[in-house]
Amino acid sequence: MKSPLIDNLQYANFSPEIFAQMRAGGVDAVHVTIAYHEVFREMVLNLERWNRWFEDHADLIFKGTTAADVRRAQETGRTAIFFGFQNPSPIEDDIGLVEICHQLGVRFMQLTYNNQSLLATGCYEDDDTGLTRMGREVVTEMNRVGMVVDMSHSAERSTLEAIDHSSRPIAITHANPHWWHPALRNKSDTVLRALTARGGMLGFSVYPHHLAGGTDCTLDSFCGMIAEAANRYGAEHLGIGTDLCQDQPDSIVEWMRVGRWTKGIDYGEGSASNAGFPPMPTWFNDNRDFCNIRDGLSAAGLSGEDVDGIMGGNWLRFYETSFGPEELSDA
Repeated sequence: MKSPLIDNLQYANFSPEIFAQMRAGGVDAVHVTIAYHEVFREMVLNLERWNRWFEDHADLIFKGTTAADVRRAQETGRTAIFFGFQNPSPIEDDIGLVEICHQLGVRFMQLTYNNQSLLATGCYEDDDTGLTRMGREVVTEMNRVGMVVDMSHSAERSTLEAIDHSSRPIAITHANPHWWHPALRNKSDTVLRALTARGGMLGFSVYPHHLAGGTDCTLDSFCGMIAEAANRYGAEHLGIGTDLCQDQPDSIVEWMRVGRWTKGIDYGEGSASNAGFPPMPTWFNDNRDFCNIRDGLSAAGLSGEDVDGIMGGNWLRFYETSFGPEELSDA
């Protein structure tokens, strides 16, 4: 069977039209965000909405929980949807909810969004104190049940400590190298070397605030960056995590950045004059445009095997070893 196409992060305003675009683009699996600042019960309401979509659009999408579901998606001409959190809010202050969320189908959880959480420090905080006591315990529990530690929005020390403390490889599902574009959300060479040395995965983002040149970033620049990352870290540790926010109203940006933690407006990587979603680069507007990235990677000099891996084969291999319970030693 051919190598799959996997996008390991989207927060689109999902709809039948977007599900149809996934199929038109040949997308076999998507990791979707089902919580930013929601507490457990609110997150469950989001699961209910997805269950209706799975029921109403069973010809296009289905719920994915194992790596085998990616192959099932290929065999049946559908897209497997995997769930993840961009914040640990749904587990509240209860470590037992890690296993409950995994039982509900959640396979990724960020230890922080942009702020300090009960588990670690977000990338917008001035003082990065690393993993908290609860953070270390939660990472261990995530390792045990098979929920991937995601540090996409976390600060440097916290990320390095998560990589070191985790007994299983972790992921940065949607970010780019800081050496290419110095956004707060992008990751240092030190982090990326530590991540990949331990078998972790980096998903490259096309969200304009993460791109060199923003909306005007060229496909050549983006794919050239990926080729350089392959030289530095090994192509087998790289994938795509677009951070696609298609069809979302600008009010969602406020929810993402503000949640309930402030009465003010946190403009994050934008500005007061440009606080909404920036336009996407012309070469990537929706799920039908992954062919442009594939062609760009080939033009950047990557081998066919490396391109197949970055477009999804590497994520599939990561899924195969990450979503089940941790194997215990006989010793």
